[in-house]
Amino acid sequence: MRVEKSSSSISRVRCVVHNCYYNDHNNSCLANSIEIQPPDARDTEATDCATFVNSTGR
Repeated sequence: MRVEKSSSSISRVRCVVHNCYYNDHNNSCLANSIEIQPPDARDTEATDCATFVNSTGR
């Protein structure tokens, strides 16, 4: 795992990926930080949350 899990959510970050380890199930992210990739993305479809960790496959 790359990022520590926090007890409080990142303000202004909405996450609806229910199977992410960092999702608090209230559409908030509990990661200490997030990383969005790739650096050369040109639109929303080309972006990716590199912080994502599948909670069912950990």
